[in-house]
Amino acid sequence: MVKIGNLSLGKFPLLLAPMEDVSDPPFRYVCKKLGADVMYTEFISAEGLIREASKSVQKLDIYDYERPIGIQIFGANLASMEKAAAIVEAAQPEILDINYGCPVKNVACKGAGAGILLDLEKMQKLTAAIVKKVNIPVTVKTRLGWDEQTIKIMEVAQRLQDVGIQALTIHGRTRKQMYKGQADWTWIAKVKNNPNIKIPIFGNGDIDSPEKAYTYKNKYGVDGIMIGRAAIGYPWIFNEIKHYCKTGTLLPPPTLSERIHILKTHLDYAIQWKGIQKGILEMRKHYTNYFRGIPHAKTWKLQLLACNHHEDIIRILTTIA
Repeated sequence: MVKIGNLSLGKFPLLLAPMEDVSDPPFRYVCKKLGADVMYTEFISAEGLIREASKSVQKLDIYDYERPIGIQIFGANLASMEKAAAIVEAAQPEILDINYGCPVKNVACKGAGAGILLDLEKMQKLTAAIVKKVNIPVTVKTRLGWDEQTIKIMEVAQRLQDVGIQALTIHGRTRKQMYKGQADWTWIAKVKNNPNIKIPIFGNGDIDSPEKAYTYKNKYGVDGIMIGRAAIGYPWIFNEIKHYCKTGTLLPPPTLSERIHILKTHLDYAIQWKGIQKGILEMRKHYTNYFRGIPHAKTWKLQLLACNHHEDIIRILTTIA
């Protein structure tokens, strides 16, 4: 049984990655419905939270249907991160997660996200302060290092465990790689197989099929897997992985009718959460992914992208399936 603090997650939990502009409550709903065990919010700026920026505060919205859930924050200033941690705890998630992995320039080059991997003393001090500040489990998501010459994930894991984090998710790329190249899970396995590491280790990077999830589970020995990009437009991947790990057989892919049903559900929750117009606009980025691999879907996608009214979108979706 994998546990984060006192939170039991089953034998091999599947986690939804915190993806900016993707992992919002509507998307988390359909992923939970289709087998994700643990949700994480989009990452939230500590500075935005303490200044009550509307976009940052809205990301604190969590719902009972998606529990257990972790709220993820990022920042480089210790005082700001402590204040943000207190705000997060007040929102009552099961987990507070710290982002030490974001590779984008305006985060990492300011010493936050993956940028903190260049200053392990600061990383350890900041993490220790947050662990002391809150009474909920603190977890971390990070990368192997800044670049191939500075891979210090073994030391990072030990330092983070020493100051009290309850689980660690490792994305098998360096900051320099961004999202290119192949994730190196051998480093994740080294951390997991280190006898001094007692906390759960979750692997992340390149898991895009049930077969790969099963292979990596057995080959690298991780306690669970975090899935990001492969779930966009295809939340069925969670149940497909669970079924394959249990039976060794593949579930049939979702039918067109099933895709439309989940797309409609996603749209409904987007509208409920952000309002009609904003919900419709937010959904446009998802249409291509929901129809990925479907022959002759381009016409439908173009029609949907041109729609500004809910009833028109439903009419088109109803004619499709």
